[in-house]
Amino acid sequence: MVVLCKPPTPEQCSFSYVKNFKTITTFPPQICVVDLSKPDAKTLIVKACEEFGFFKVTNHGVPMDTISKLESQAINFFSLPLDQKQKAGPPNPFGYGNKKIGLNGDVGWVEYLLLTNDHDFNSTKLSPAFGHTLDNFRSVTSDYMCAVRRMGCEILEMMAEGLNIEQKNAFSKLLMDKESDSVFRLNHYPPCPSELLGLNNKKGENMVGFGEHTDPQIISLLRSNNTSGLQICLKDKTWISVPPDQNSFFVNVGDSLQVMTNGRFRSVRHRVLANGFKSRFSMIYFCGPPLSEKIAPLPSFTKDKESLYKEFTWFEYKKSAYATRLADDRLCHFERI
Repeated sequence: MVVLCKPPTPEQCSFSYVKNFKTITTFPPQICVVDLSKPDAKTLIVKACEEFGFFKVTNHGVPMDTISKLESQAINFFSLPLDQKQKAGPPNPFGYGNKKIGLNGDVGWVEYLLLTNDHDFNSTKLSPAFGHTLDNFRSVTSDYMCAVRRMGCEILEMMAEGLNIEQKNAFSKLLMDKESDSVFRLNHYPPCPSELLGLNNKKGENMVGFGEHTDPQIISLLRSNNTSGLQICLKDKTWISVPPDQNSFFVNVGDSLQVMTNGRFRSVRHRVLANGFKSRFSMIYFCGPPLSEKIAPLPSFTKDKESLYKEFTWFEYKKSAYATRLADDRLCHFERI
Protein backbone atom coordinates (compact mmCIF):
# COMPACT_ATOMS: atom_id res chain seq x y z
CA MET A 1 0.00 0.00 0.00
CA VAL A 2 1.30 3.47 -0.87
CA VAL A 3 1.49 5.81 2.12
CA LEU A 4 3.22 9.04 3.03
CA CYS A 5 6.35 8.60 5.07
CA LYS A 6 5.61 11.19 7.78
CA PRO A 7 2.04 12.50 7.79
CA PRO A 8 1.83 16.04 9.20
CA THR A 9 0.31 16.75 12.57
CA PRO A 10 -2.95 18.69 12.85
CA GLU A 11 -0.92 21.75 13.86
CA GLN A 12 1.13 21.66 10.64
CA CYS A 13 -1.77 21.94 8.22
CA SER A 14 -5.29 23.31 8.47
CA PHE A 15 -7.46 20.75 6.72
CA SER A 16 -11.11 21.07 5.76
CA TYR A 17 -13.97 18.72 6.55
CA VAL A 18 -17.40 18.29 4.93
CA LYS A 19 -20.61 16.61 6.01
CA ASN A 20 -24.18 15.89 4.95
CA PHE A 21 -23.51 14.34 1.55
CA LYS A 22 -25.43 11.59 -0.16
CA THR A 23 -23.55 8.31 -0.56
CA ILE A 24 -24.44 5.81 -3.26
CA THR A 25 -23.02 2.38 -3.99
CA THR A 26 -23.92 2.07 -7.66
CA PHE A 27 -23.35 4.48 -10.51
CA PRO A 28 -26.08 7.15 -10.32
CA PRO A 29 -28.80 6.10 -12.78
CA GLN A 30 -29.45 9.70 -13.77
CA ILE A 31 -25.82 10.28 -14.80
CA CYS A 32 -24.87 9.14 -18.26
CA VAL A 33 -22.60 6.23 -19.15
CA VAL A 34 -21.40 6.68 -22.74
CA ASP A 35 -20.18 3.76 -24.81
CA LEU A 36 -18.05 5.50 -27.43
CA SER A 37 -18.58 2.61 -29.87
CA LYS A 38 -22.37 3.08 -29.98
CA PRO A 39 -24.28 5.22 -32.51
CA ASP A 40 -26.06 7.17 -29.77
CA ALA A 41 -22.81 8.29 -28.10
CA LYS A 42 -22.90 11.86 -29.41
CA THR A 43 -26.51 12.35 -28.31
CA LEU A 44 -25.79 11.00 -24.83
CA ILE A 45 -22.69 13.18 -24.50
CA VAL A 46 -24.64 16.35 -25.26
CA LYS A 47 -27.39 15.40 -22.81
CA ALA A 48 -24.86 14.64 -20.07
CA CYS A 49 -23.00 17.91 -20.61
CA GLU A 50 -26.24 19.88 -20.41
CA GLU A 51 -27.53 18.16 -17.28
CA PHE A 52 -24.42 17.43 -15.24
CA GLY A 53 -21.25 18.54 -17.01
CA PHE A 54 -20.01 15.04 -16.25
CA PHE A 55 -20.23 11.53 -17.66
CA LYS A 56 -18.55 8.14 -17.67
CA VAL A 57 -16.92 6.70 -20.79
CA THR A 58 -16.55 3.04 -21.73
CA ASN A 59 -14.96 1.48 -24.84
CA HIS A 60 -12.63 4.46 -24.79
CA GLY A 61 -9.81 2.92 -26.81
CA VAL A 62 -7.03 3.68 -24.31
CA PRO A 63 -5.08 0.42 -23.91
CA MET A 64 -5.30 -1.00 -20.38
CA ASP A 65 -1.67 -2.01 -20.66
CA THR A 66 -0.72 1.65 -21.16
CA ILE A 67 -2.80 2.64 -18.13
CA SER A 68 -1.33 -0.10 -15.93
CA LYS A 69 2.25 0.73 -16.84
CA LEU A 70 1.84 4.38 -15.95
CA GLU A 71 0.07 3.61 -12.68
CA SER A 72 2.89 1.25 -11.73
CA GLN A 73 5.52 3.90 -12.48
CA ALA A 74 3.60 6.55 -10.58
CA ILE A 75 3.21 4.30 -7.54
CA ASN A 76 6.97 3.77 -7.59
CA PHE A 77 7.45 7.53 -7.54
CA PHE A 78 4.98 8.22 -4.73
CA SER A 79 6.55 5.38 -2.71
CA LEU A 80 9.83 7.31 -2.52
CA PRO A 81 10.81 9.09 0.70
CA LEU A 82 9.37 12.58 0.88
CA ASP A 83 12.74 14.30 0.58
CA GLN A 84 13.38 12.47 -2.70
CA LYS A 85 9.98 13.34 -4.15
CA GLN A 86 10.51 16.98 -3.26
CA LYS A 87 13.48 17.02 -5.65
CA ALA A 88 10.93 16.91 -8.45
CA GLY A 89 9.49 20.19 -7.16
CA PRO A 90 8.41 22.45 -5.61
CA PRO A 91 5.67 23.07 -8.16
CA ASN A 92 5.90 26.46 -9.86
CA PRO A 93 3.37 25.30 -10.90
CA PHE A 94 4.89 22.13 -12.41
CA GLY A 95 6.56 19.44 -10.38
CA TYR A 96 5.84 17.71 -7.06
CA GLY A 97 3.42 19.13 -4.52
CA ASN A 98 2.34 17.95 -1.09
CA LYS A 99 -0.73 19.18 0.82
CA LYS A 100 -0.65 22.76 -0.48
CA ILE A 101 -2.82 23.23 -3.59
CA GLY A 102 -2.00 26.40 -5.48
CA LEU A 103 -0.65 29.60 -3.96
CA ASN A 104 -3.74 30.92 -2.18
CA GLY A 105 -4.06 28.86 0.98
CA ASP A 106 -5.93 25.75 -0.19
CA VAL A 107 -4.84 22.57 1.58
CA GLY A 108 -5.83 18.95 0.99
CA TRP A 109 -4.87 15.43 2.01
CA VAL A 110 -3.06 14.83 -1.28
CA GLU A 111 0.32 14.73 -2.93
CA TYR A 112 0.69 15.18 -6.66
CA LEU A 113 2.91 15.49 -9.69
CA LEU A 114 1.90 18.12 -12.25
CA LEU A 115 3.42 17.87 -15.74
CA THR A 116 3.20 19.66 -19.06
CA ASN A 117 3.07 17.81 -22.36
CA ASP A 118 6.78 18.46 -22.82
CA HIS A 119 7.90 18.17 -19.20
CA ASP A 120 11.64 17.58 -19.03
CA PHE A 121 12.17 14.61 -16.74
CA ASN A 122 15.91 15.14 -17.07
CA SER A 123 15.54 18.24 -14.89
CA THR A 124 14.33 16.17 -11.95
CA LYS A 125 17.01 14.99 -9.54
CA LEU A 126 15.45 11.91 -8.04
CA SER A 127 17.20 9.25 -6.01
CA PRO A 128 19.32 6.61 -7.79
CA ALA A 129 16.73 4.05 -6.71
CA PHE A 130 14.22 5.73 -9.01
CA GLY A 131 16.59 7.36 -11.45
CA HIS A 132 17.18 4.26 -13.54
CA THR A 133 13.47 4.10 -14.31
CA LEU A 134 13.12 7.73 -15.45
CA ASP A 135 13.30 6.69 -19.09
CA ASN A 136 10.45 4.25 -18.50
CA PHE A 137 8.47 6.92 -16.65
CA ARG A 138 8.98 9.36 -19.53
CA SER A 139 8.02 6.74 -22.12
CA VAL A 140 4.86 5.41 -20.44
CA THR A 141 3.68 8.93 -19.57
CA SER A 142 4.08 10.01 -23.19
CA ASP A 143 2.22 6.92 -24.43
CA TYR A 144 -0.60 7.52 -21.97
CA MET A 145 -0.99 11.19 -22.80
CA CYS A 146 -1.05 10.48 -26.54
CA ALA A 147 -3.74 7.83 -26.14
CA VAL A 148 -5.88 9.97 -23.84
CA ARG A 149 -5.51 13.00 -26.11
CA ARG A 150 -6.85 10.92 -29.02
CA MET A 151 -9.81 9.89 -26.89
CA GLY A 152 -10.38 13.51 -25.91
CA CYS A 153 -10.45 14.61 -29.54
CA GLU A 154 -12.93 11.87 -30.37
CA ILE A 155 -15.20 12.99 -27.53
CA LEU A 156 -14.95 16.66 -28.51
CA GLU A 157 -15.80 15.87 -32.13
CA MET A 158 -18.81 13.84 -31.00
CA MET A 159 -19.88 16.88 -28.98
CA ALA A 160 -19.65 19.11 -32.04
CA GLU A 161 -21.67 16.65 -34.12
CA GLY A 162 -24.28 16.27 -31.41
CA LEU A 163 -24.61 20.05 -31.24
CA ASN A 164 -24.92 20.28 -35.06
CA ILE A 165 -21.87 22.51 -35.29
CA GLU A 166 -20.81 22.68 -38.91
CA GLN A 167 -17.11 22.56 -38.10
CA LYS A 168 -16.59 19.09 -36.63
CA ASN A 169 -13.23 20.02 -35.11
CA ALA A 170 -14.45 23.28 -33.55
CA PHE A 171 -13.35 22.03 -30.12
CA SER A 172 -10.83 19.30 -30.92
CA LYS A 173 -8.59 21.57 -33.02
CA LEU A 174 -7.67 23.45 -29.83
CA LEU A 175 -6.48 20.24 -28.22
CA MET A 176 -4.54 19.13 -31.31
CA ASP A 177 -2.85 22.50 -31.81
CA LYS A 178 0.90 22.19 -31.28
CA GLU A 179 0.63 25.12 -28.84
CA SER A 180 -2.11 23.45 -26.80
CA ASP A 181 -1.72 24.30 -23.11
CA SER A 182 -2.81 20.88 -21.85
CA VAL A 183 -1.44 19.60 -18.55
CA PHE A 184 -1.31 16.23 -16.84
CA ARG A 185 -1.74 15.60 -13.13
CA LEU A 186 -1.04 12.51 -11.05
CA ASN A 187 -2.77 12.63 -7.64
CA HIS A 188 -2.10 10.34 -4.70
CA TYR A 189 -4.43 10.36 -1.67
CA PRO A 190 -2.83 8.25 1.08
CA PRO A 191 -4.91 6.68 3.85
CA CYS A 192 -5.65 9.42 6.35
CA PRO A 193 -4.27 8.87 9.87
CA SER A 194 -6.84 8.15 12.57
CA GLU A 195 -5.75 11.14 14.65
CA LEU A 196 -6.91 13.44 11.84
CA LEU A 197 -10.12 11.54 11.08
CA GLY A 198 -11.23 10.36 14.52
CA LEU A 199 -13.10 13.27 16.04
CA ASN A 200 -14.58 14.37 12.75
CA ASN A 201 -15.86 10.89 11.88
CA LYS A 202 -17.87 11.00 15.12
CA LYS A 203 -19.46 14.19 13.80
CA GLY A 204 -20.30 12.49 10.52
CA GLU A 205 -17.67 14.50 8.65
CA ASN A 206 -14.99 13.54 6.14
CA MET A 207 -11.65 15.19 5.50
CA VAL A 208 -11.22 16.87 2.14
CA GLY A 209 -8.54 15.40 -0.10
CA PHE A 210 -8.98 17.98 -2.86
CA GLY A 211 -11.41 20.85 -2.30
CA GLU A 212 -14.47 21.66 -4.40
CA HIS A 213 -13.81 23.45 -7.68
CA THR A 214 -14.49 23.53 -11.39
CA ASP A 215 -11.77 22.91 -13.96
CA PRO A 216 -10.87 25.97 -16.07
CA GLN A 217 -9.93 24.04 -19.23
CA ILE A 218 -12.17 22.67 -22.03
CA ILE A 219 -12.65 19.16 -20.65
CA SER A 220 -10.79 16.97 -18.16
CA LEU A 221 -10.23 13.26 -18.66
CA LEU A 222 -10.01 11.37 -15.39
CA ARG A 223 -9.08 7.82 -14.56
CA SER A 224 -8.57 6.48 -11.02
CA ASN A 225 -7.86 3.21 -9.28
CA ASN A 226 -10.66 1.27 -7.62
CA THR A 227 -10.89 3.51 -4.54
CA SER A 228 -13.79 5.87 -3.88
CA GLY A 229 -13.50 9.56 -3.07
CA LEU A 230 -14.73 11.55 -6.10
CA GLN A 231 -17.93 13.54 -5.60
CA ILE A 232 -19.85 15.82 -7.95
CA CYS A 233 -22.38 18.54 -7.20
CA LEU A 234 -25.79 18.31 -8.89
CA LYS A 235 -27.92 21.27 -9.97
CA ASP A 236 -29.87 21.16 -6.71
CA LYS A 237 -26.54 21.55 -4.81
CA THR A 238 -26.63 17.94 -3.63
CA TRP A 239 -23.26 16.24 -3.46
CA ILE A 240 -23.14 12.59 -4.55
CA SER A 241 -20.28 10.12 -4.44
CA VAL A 242 -19.24 8.59 -7.74
CA PRO A 243 -18.40 4.86 -7.48
CA PRO A 244 -14.91 4.21 -8.89
CA ASP A 245 -14.31 2.22 -12.06
CA GLN A 246 -10.66 1.63 -12.87
CA ASN A 247 -11.49 0.40 -16.38
CA SER A 248 -13.38 3.51 -17.48
CA PHE A 249 -12.81 7.24 -17.78
CA PHE A 250 -14.80 10.13 -16.35
CA VAL A 251 -15.17 13.39 -18.27
CA ASN A 252 -15.61 16.81 -16.67
CA VAL A 253 -16.86 19.82 -18.61
CA GLY A 254 -14.56 22.76 -17.89
CA ASP A 255 -15.21 26.49 -17.65
CA SER A 256 -13.87 27.17 -21.16
CA LEU A 257 -16.37 24.79 -22.74
CA GLN A 258 -19.18 26.35 -20.73
CA VAL A 259 -18.23 29.71 -22.26
CA MET A 260 -17.83 28.34 -25.80
CA THR A 261 -21.34 26.85 -25.62
CA ASN A 262 -22.68 30.09 -24.09
CA GLY A 263 -23.79 28.30 -20.96
CA ARG A 264 -25.55 25.39 -22.66
CA PHE A 265 -22.97 23.03 -21.15
CA ARG A 266 -22.13 23.50 -17.47
CA SER A 267 -18.75 23.01 -15.86
CA VAL A 268 -19.14 20.53 -13.04
CA ARG A 269 -18.22 21.37 -9.45
CA HIS A 270 -16.42 18.41 -7.90
CA ARG A 271 -14.15 17.40 -5.02
CA VAL A 272 -12.34 14.40 -3.54
CA LEU A 273 -12.70 13.12 0.02
CA ALA A 274 -9.97 11.34 1.94
CA ASN A 275 -10.42 8.08 3.82
CA GLY A 276 -8.54 6.13 6.46
CA PHE A 277 -8.39 2.75 4.76
CA LYS A 278 -7.12 2.77 1.17
CA SER A 279 -4.91 4.86 -1.07
CA ARG A 280 -6.58 6.58 -4.00
CA PHE A 281 -4.59 7.25 -7.14
CA SER A 282 -5.91 9.33 -10.05
CA MET A 283 -4.59 10.52 -13.40
CA ILE A 284 -6.16 13.62 -14.98
CA TYR A 285 -5.46 15.02 -18.43
CA PHE A 286 -6.65 18.64 -18.65
CA CYS A 287 -7.43 19.56 -22.25
CA GLY A 288 -6.39 23.19 -22.65
CA PRO A 289 -6.33 25.53 -25.67
CA PRO A 290 -3.27 27.54 -26.74
CA LEU A 291 -2.48 30.44 -24.41
CA SER A 292 -3.29 33.01 -27.11
CA GLU A 293 -6.60 31.39 -28.07
CA LYS A 294 -9.61 33.69 -27.74
CA ILE A 295 -12.38 32.08 -25.72
CA ALA A 296 -15.93 33.23 -26.44
CA PRO A 297 -19.32 31.70 -27.29
CA LEU A 298 -19.31 30.14 -30.75
CA PRO A 299 -21.55 31.91 -33.32
CA SER A 300 -23.99 29.00 -33.41
CA PHE A 301 -24.82 29.64 -29.73
CA THR A 302 -25.52 33.36 -30.09
CA LYS A 303 -27.88 33.39 -33.08
CA ASP A 304 -31.00 33.70 -30.94
CA LYS A 305 -29.38 34.59 -27.64
CA GLU A 306 -26.99 37.27 -26.45
CA SER A 307 -23.52 36.26 -25.39
CA LEU A 308 -23.36 35.60 -21.66
CA TYR A 309 -19.59 36.08 -21.51
CA LYS A 310 -16.96 38.61 -22.51
CA GLU A 311 -14.25 37.44 -24.87
CA PHE A 312 -10.93 36.61 -23.24
CA THR A 313 -7.77 34.70 -24.06
CA TRP A 314 -7.00 31.42 -22.36
CA PHE A 315 -3.92 33.09 -20.85
CA GLU A 316 -6.10 35.79 -19.28
CA TYR A 317 -8.53 33.29 -17.83
CA LYS A 318 -5.85 30.92 -16.62
CA LYS A 319 -4.05 33.77 -14.85
CA SER A 320 -7.28 34.93 -13.24
CA ALA A 321 -8.36 31.41 -12.24
CA TYR A 322 -5.08 30.50 -10.61
CA ALA A 323 -5.15 33.72 -8.58
CA THR A 324 -8.33 32.56 -6.80
CA ARG A 325 -9.16 29.98 -4.15
CA LEU A 326 -10.37 26.58 -5.36
CA ALA A 327 -14.03 27.06 -4.45
CA ASP A 328 -14.34 30.57 -5.93
CA ASP A 329 -16.66 31.28 -8.86
CA ARG A 330 -14.04 31.97 -11.51
CA LEU A 331 -16.34 32.77 -14.42
CA CYS A 332 -18.23 35.57 -12.67
CA HIS A 333 -15.47 38.05 -13.58
CA PHE A 334 -16.05 37.36 -17.28
CA GLU A 335 -19.83 37.42 -17.38
CA ARG A 336 -21.66 40.18 -19.19
CA ILE A 337 -23.74 42.24 -16.80
